[in-house]
Amino acid sequence: MQPLPGHFLLPRALDTAESLTYAAGVKKGGKPPLGGSSATLNSHVSIKDIARAAGVSHSTVSRALQGVPVVKPETAARIQKIALEAGYTASAVARSLVTRKTQTIGIVVTKITDPFHHEIISGVDEVANERGYSVVLADSRADPEREIRVVRSFHERRVDGIIVMSSRVGALYMPMLTEMNVPIVLVNNQRGAEGDLVHSVTIDNVQAARIATRHLIDLGHKHIAYLGNLLGVYSDTERFAGYRQALMDARIPFQAQLVAHCANIPEDAADAMQKLLALRQAPTAVFCYNDLLALGALKASGGRARVPHRISIVGFDDLFFAPFLDPSLTTIRQPMKKMGSLAMDLLFRLLRGNEVEKTIHVKGELIVRDSTAPPPA
Repeated sequence: MQPLPGHFLLPRALDTAESLTYAAGVKKGGKPPLGGSSATLNSHVSIKDIARAAGVSHSTVSRALQGVPVVKPETAARIQKIALEAGYTASAVARSLVTRKTQTIGIVVTKITDPFHHEIISGVDEVANERGYSVVLADSRADPEREIRVVRSFHERRVDGIIVMSSRVGALYMPMLTEMNVPIVLVNNQRGAEGDLVHSVTIDNVQAARIATRHLIDLGHKHIAYLGNLLGVYSDTERFAGYRQALMDARIPFQAQLVAHCANIPEDAADAMQKLLALRQAPTAVFCYNDLLALGALKASGGRARVPHRISIVGFDDLFFAPFLDPSLTTIRQPMKKMGSLAMDLLFRLLRGNEVEKTIHVKGELIVRDSTAPPPA
């Protein structure tokens, strides 16, 4: 049975009275006003009060509100009519005390302002909302110790599951998670993780980096630089590996001087790019760890005056600004909203006790725009 508009179905029949908060008021101990008159905002009533008004037991009311089929249809309809006209919602606190579930998911991001996280959070929230769950967001600031503290705080708040984006901890979760017995899903994990409680959704970084580098090779480039992330995150290792594999596949010698790493901000990327351009044999193309570094590389290269005529640039992520740069940025698109949806679906399956895959890999897509062209003659 579907819930009537204006109230939540209770999770199961209750043996004790559950507090209900009224939006359109029922005075405690009195008969609910079917017409909604004499409303008293924020007054409280118990399941037993609703049962008294309907002339049934409080357990029958609970079963009727959750749609358990043992209640006669006509009785359930009468109870739900009273509930609808009273305009109440079930107390989430009372419900969680009975079910030991809070219907809440904790999400940890490295930085709330990071544009990469927005679409992932949207995907998580959409699936969670469809299934009656709320999400709580916290910022780890890319600090492993803070990340652990945030996860412990979520556990203390009794969240049902946790999603961590770009985790800096990975395998270090295992002793804590075994103790907490809370399922966790990592999105684009930046550290190795093993154990039954840790699962992940991640882009196939090696494959995507090979596609990006191969695009430059197919255009005729042989002096291709790699601009990576100085923090030594796992995704950088994988993308660098994909870059090298593409060079090897094309029998292009690897040149260590064409590799530079910098902090994950455009300003540092611009400085690193200037050093690459100052080499005696400067690169004719550069594959960047992500779009933020590509943004700095584009600025250092002189923008449209030199890109792509003198040097081609490829990014990674396809962030919202990539199509609006001048020239627009060729990049690898991560299906960020899909990754969020997959992570939330994986977490729900874990909560149900289903057997699930350890890691879900998603494919990146090359988006060709105006920042790449054949090398200068």
